[in-house]
Amino acid sequence: MLSHNEPDPAAELPSGDAVQGLLLTAENGCIERANLTFCRWMGYSQQTLLGMRIQELMSLEARTFHQAYWQPLMQLQGGVANVKFDLMHHDGYKIPMMLSAISCARSNGVFHELALFKTEDRRKYERGLVNARLLAEGHLAKNLKAQRSREIAQGKLRTVYAAAEDRALFAEQMIGIVSHDLRNPLSAIRMAAEILLRRDPDARTIQMLGHISHSVERAQRLVADLLDFTLVQVGRGITVERMPLSFHDVVADCLEEIRLSFPKSDLVHLRSGEGEFYADSDRLYQLVGNLVANAIAYGAERSTVTVSTHIEDNTVTLSVHNLGTPIPAALLSNLFEPMIRGSHDNAELRSVGLGLFIVREIVSAHQGHITVCSTAALGTQFIATFPLSGR
Repeated sequence: MLSHNEPDPAAELPSGDAVQGLLLTAENGCIERANLTFCRWMGYSQQTLLGMRIQELMSLEARTFHQAYWQPLMQLQGGVANVKFDLMHHDGYKIPMMLSAISCARSNGVFHELALFKTEDRRKYERGLVNARLLAEGHLAKNLKAQRSREIAQGKLRTVYAAAEDRALFAEQMIGIVSHDLRNPLSAIRMAAEILLRRDPDARTIQMLGHISHSVERAQRLVADLLDFTLVQVGRGITVERMPLSFHDVVADCLEEIRLSFPKSDLVHLRSGEGEFYADSDRLYQLVGNLVANAIAYGAERSTVTVSTHIEDNTVTLSVHNLGTPIPAALLSNLFEPMIRGSHDNAELRSVGLGLFIVREIVSAHQGHITVCSTAALGTQFIATFPLSGR
């Protein structure tokens, strides 16, 4: 609650008609106030909007943009200007919006004041996007200079600044891939699925739906890896929420899901030891999924992939083993770097080379480490080791 001496940050939000939508949200996106213009645009009552998170009103592309670009900029520079994204009307259609926002710190927390305009003009959107990028790069440069000027020599400062510019540019490129280049294939998959669902489910339809489902899962994995890579490049890193869980059971559940995607693969799970492990279950799924998919892709055809989970003393170990052509020695030293791939003949399993990089980042976020050994005689084995009860 606000104190008697401190004004309500949303008290002056216009409640009648206005040419722009006005919102006040908490730092986590929870809507505190919304003017009638915004409510009318979105097809919701004010009472319904209060307590919702603005992320719930966003399209999939807008949530991606919010997580990887808008939210980091708000934290870094306290505001964004002229950014474009889509909100979803109550009736399910998209509304293109142009937004500017500032962050306001008060005694009871941090609030975001948002001004939104409808936009149909693509040229205006493109000019706004360029202006927003230039503004972000300018603020990033100023902040980096202010933070580093007292600590390092001018020569090193120029190097750090150049690296930061490269990260910002690369992050923008990754967002472009996710929001544009992947949009068309995902839309095609979705439309094909909808058409097939209207038909009688004969054997051919079931087979096609299976292919579509597998393609959607591949696309989702690619999107997840690209977004995680983008977060690392802009300096945020992969976040984890560690909770107590049954390590053996989580890995077993993950393998059951993988068997649905790879029904012809022989997956064996070996487990030993007991203990309470603190980890992020979603990230653990991602870790196991990437390692096992990698083992299937590069392992010998119809060979067994063995996943072992072991708990002993204060250590938790996950290993994934497969037989097949060993990893070339020249690749082993930088195997966990981005864009490093081996070669195999299964086109359906090819990736952009981020899987093992994401694996390393997830392991590091849990204060663990990962190693790999690969020989023709013994096969290939990835071993991730974690502290048992670290939080």
